[in-house]
Amino acid sequence: MKVAVVVQRYGQAINGGAELHARYIAEHLARHAQVEVWTTCATDYVTWRNELKSGEERVNNVPVRRFPVKHERDPLTFGRLSEKVFHRTHSVADELDWLEAEGPTCPGLVAHITKHAGEFDFCIFFSYRYYHAFHGARAAGTKAILVPTAERDPAAGLSIFAPIFRGVRALMYNSPEERAMIQGIAGNAHVPSVVVGVGSEIPANPQPQRFRQKHNIRGPFAVYVGRIDENKGCRELFSHFNAYLRDRVGKLTLVLIGTSILDIPAHPRIRHLGFLDDADKFDAIAASELLIMPSFFESLSMVALEAWALGKPVLANAKCDVLKGQCIRSNAGLYYESATEFAETLRAIEFNKWIAGTLGKNGRQYYRDNYDWPVVERKYLDMLQRLSSGTAPDGFEPLPGWMDRRKATCPPAAEVVAAAPGGPSSAPEMTVPRPMGPVSPPLPTRPQAATERSRPVAPPRSTQQAAGRRPQGRSRRSGQGAGAGR
Repeated sequence: MKVAVVVQRYGQAINGGAELHARYIAEHLARHAQVEVWTTCATDYVTWRNELKSGEERVNNVPVRRFPVKHERDPLTFGRLSEKVFHRTHSVADELDWLEAEGPTCPGLVAHITKHAGEFDFCIFFSYRYYHAFHGARAAGTKAILVPTAERDPAAGLSIFAPIFRGVRALMYNSPEERAMIQGIAGNAHVPSVVVGVGSEIPANPQPQRFRQKHNIRGPFAVYVGRIDENKGCRELFSHFNAYLRDRVGKLTLVLIGTSILDIPAHPRIRHLGFLDDADKFDAIAASELLIMPSFFESLSMVALEAWALGKPVLANAKCDVLKGQCIRSNAGLYYESATEFAETLRAIEFNKWIAGTLGKNGRQYYRDNYDWPVVERKYLDMLQRLSSGTAPDGFEPLPGWMDRRKATCPPAAEVVAAAPGGPSSAPEMTVPRPMGPVSPPLPTRPQAATERSRPVAPPRSTQQAAGRRPQGRSRRSGQGAGAGR
């Protein structure tokens, strides 16, 4: 079987969520199939500047083919178009202009897909909202599988994306919340899909003391891992943590790992270590008391899964349906909606070691049952086998003609998303039997010649119930508030 993985950026030094997700999937599928990666020459998701050489290379023994981006992003044009399509009635032409402005505009990549998709059994596209996925999926036709990585932000409500969600052969969702939102917007429940997410390369023996010695960290700390950005909830995190510090009850330090585009508060108990390699990151999580995830928008939190794999509790922003849903389904995290709840839940984990230990134990089992690599690989291979033995649908709905696409008939995208199903899901992810040995089933051979052209469980008992107590204030433990709206 031949599979192409198509993603906006790719490489060992690129650690964005969707891009790292794509690399992990490509490397693990390469154990079972012939895999190529098709991507751009960009490394910066803000500018899309060409910084890598076009052409072919190998990354961790997976062949990668890069194509140059046509132009860098103009933030003023992109911002103006975003305001228009997200908040005002507009046209399909406006949405296509927005897509071009967002980038990475890479016609060479789309031309390659058009020419070579027929030589592959499937093309797996990551991140629905970018140029390569929208135009590339249409070019691949019935070969296209989509990993949407869709957050609950206005882009999901743009009218150009609903035909993509309905036209691909299958969707590999990151969470039940992402699936519910997309199906509510696009009416694509008939398209084959599975909630699968992604695993991670968890070290067998992280060294917490090595991290403490290297970075001179002595006392207990909470860790944040990711881009330090207002869009990731970090400004609110700083405000909430400063309020926690003013109470002078807790002893935790906040350790920040990642590149910052925000000013870091000047306080001896807020430490910014910058970007760290994976070994340091896992050592840091292992040394911490808990991971804090303050983001408002996620399709899946890989770092929360990594913390749970290492037996650490998570404190998450309840305003993000996905994070709240993960905490509820795992019974491995607390969540907050206000500064008061943040402080109370943080102190509950800090001062009650039984609660922290139970949450961490639940998280380790949740990761093993749903996101360990044998489980993730099995879900991908099952879907590829299912599609290989099935009949391909008719493909994508055509775009409107020149005149129709200029009619201002599209509603504001933010209103479309606001009307979509919301709130966390308490239903457990669909699990598959965990393989006892390596996942290496025989994959089907291609049914047609290489010259073929593609046509364009009930949740577990609440930890809070087990604890028999509740922290002060309005703080909530996982397992409570299931199904509550945003």
